[in-house]
Amino acid sequence: MAARGKNEPLPPIIVKKVTIVEGGHHGGAWKVAYADFVTAMMAFFLLLWLLGATTEDQRKGLADYFTPTLVKTKQDSAGANGLLGGSSITDVDNYPNRAGQTGTRALTVPRGATGGPKEGADAVKRMRARVEQKLNESKRMRRLAQQVRMIDTTEGVRIDLVDDADFSMFSLGTTVLTPDAAALLKVIAGAVQPEGGELTIRGHTDSLPWKSGMQANNWSLSAGRAEATRQALMRSGIAPGRFMRIEGVADRELLIRDDPQDPRNRRISILLTR
Repeated sequence: MAARGKNEPLPPIIVKKVTIVEGGHHGGAWKVAYADFVTAMMAFFLLLWLLGATTEDQRKGLADYFTPTLVKTKQDSAGANGLLGGSSITDVDNYPNRAGQTGTRALTVPRGATGGPKEGADAVKRMRARVEQKLNESKRMRRLAQQVRMIDTTEGVRIDLVDDADFSMFSLGTTVLTPDAAALLKVIAGAVQPEGGELTIRGHTDSLPWKSGMQANNWSLSAGRAEATRQALMRSGIAPGRFMRIEGVADRELLIRDDPQDPRNRRISILLTR
């Protein structure tokens, strides 16, 4: 090796760093994906087990629990037309989500669960049978059957007594029951009396304006009609202690929203709470 001069600079020192990476390691992302897969499989097998451990009615109960939009839609309606043509929230309807509602029948609830829509549906069937039996006793009463509509709601069973062009529960602008309405309320009382639960009565009016100078208004009229209905039910055997409240909502909850003056907006709603 040649001798280095006294004033010659030292050569640079080069350090080479080598990193050895073991094969097969690719971070932790695969663990997250695998955990998601295992969770999905567990949920799937749990669903299969529940399908074999529940009844059709229980599956309907859970389906209705997870469809609040449908329940709300049904509560705002008054059922279908015809003889006691109301419907339960567990029935297939003609709303836009009909296909979705039918498809939810595969959902489940645990075996032995109680309450919910099935209980309300049974109450509707019992009361409907009692009302039909009484109304079929005479031709006059059969004619009134189309005014009665029943529906199962989240709060309980609601009975709507609806006016139309040929029938009115009250004399025009008053809280005086017509003879047909009094007879109809007697039938309703007989259907409700054997059932448990408290009663709420709500009066509805249309939006027909009052004559100028009149002291009354639709608010006082709807509340007065609800109170007249309560008194008629008491005279027919309903205990006073079963009434929870009476309400008058005037024309704020229209049944026929496109025509506020339609006579069908005039109605009495009787809610039998669970």
